[in-house]
Amino acid sequence: MTGFRGLTWDHPRGRVWLEAASVLWRERGVDVSWDAQPLEGFEAHPIDELAAEYDLIVLDHPHIGDALRNGALQSLESVLGDDDPLFSERYVGPSLRSYRGDGGTWALPIDAATQVSARDSRLVAAAPETWEDVERLAADVPVALSLSGPHALLTFFSVVAALGAAPVDEEGEAWVPDREALDALEVLRAVQARSAPGYDRINPIGLLERVGSDDPLAFVPLVYGYVNYSRRGNEAPVAFGDAPRAVRGGPIGSMIGGTGVAVSRRAEVTDGLREYLRWLVAPSTQRRVIPEFEGQPALAGAWADREVDDRAGAFYSSTRDTIEAASVRPRYAGFPAAQLAGSELVRSALSGELAPREALARLGRLARDSRAAALKGNR
Repeated sequence: MTGFRGLTWDHPRGRVWLEAASVLWRERGVDVSWDAQPLEGFEAHPIDELAAEYDLIVLDHPHIGDALRNGALQSLESVLGDDDPLFSERYVGPSLRSYRGDGGTWALPIDAATQVSARDSRLVAAAPETWEDVERLAADVPVALSLSGPHALLTFFSVVAALGAAPVDEEGEAWVPDREALDALEVLRAVQARSAPGYDRINPIGLLERVGSDDPLAFVPLVYGYVNYSRRGNEAPVAFGDAPRAVRGGPIGSMIGGTGVAVSRRAEVTDGLREYLRWLVAPSTQRRVIPEFEGQPALAGAWADREVDDRAGAFYSSTRDTIEAASVRPRYAGFPAAQLAGSELVRSALSGELAPREALARLGRLARDSRAAALKGNR
């Protein structure tokens, strides 16, 4: 029997279905043993270190640049062949595109997510359509922004995208233009001024657990969606909806997330491993196995499946427009670290420690300097 070590993230959505699949594939002669790391490790742990220990790594797309700089991964084209049918599958939103770069595809989308709104439907009947609506709602019920770890910057990016300027990855440029960035900070400062205290360092999982409980938190306008908290049968299921727009009828602003499974350089590629990878994104797996075992599929066909959506409390149909409109973050080497530093600057701007224009000037320098360092390191 051929054995492989895999690393995923420690939440039922990221772990349960992969562990269940391991039982099936062990019977087929392919033994994939999965370890799990906490969400904070998933967001920040250096990929090259993980690639030295694991054959398969479930990762987020901003880590692709670091992985390529260190030669940590094998492209899926080299593993499966350029014309493998899985490359022509329809994945929801920009999921597959987010893992492509430097002429290759470096991870296979197995889970699709983006920032959406989350509410306690007992207190908030319908998701606010605009950020102005969110500000008004915050005067009536407890509202919180998702600001922990990298999420302050991602929330900021999403508001900028709603204003018509998705983040860019270009040498010598800031991530976002000054005008839209300043407007986005003003939007967030207005909401933060009315937001409930004590939630700004809680990660997305913690926020959703509070929305779906006896905690008074009623609404989070931008938080990565987790189908687990929307499932029917939950005592207090979270109601998910589209992310807010800047104006009615305007674009939806959100940053694609989700996960892909990557093959490390240490992995010995076998026919069994190839078949296992294909099975992970097969329509039957994505539409039946993943939803049954706590997962969140990446194929568009699974998101459009009425049975899957009904069992998920309409999670997929309620957020589909947002994920299809989602933007891709920069993916250059060093961006994950810069993302954390940028989040600290956004938090400082929202707390009043930094004036908005000063925060934007520092964000611009951070973007240019981190991008320059990546280019220097690649020479």
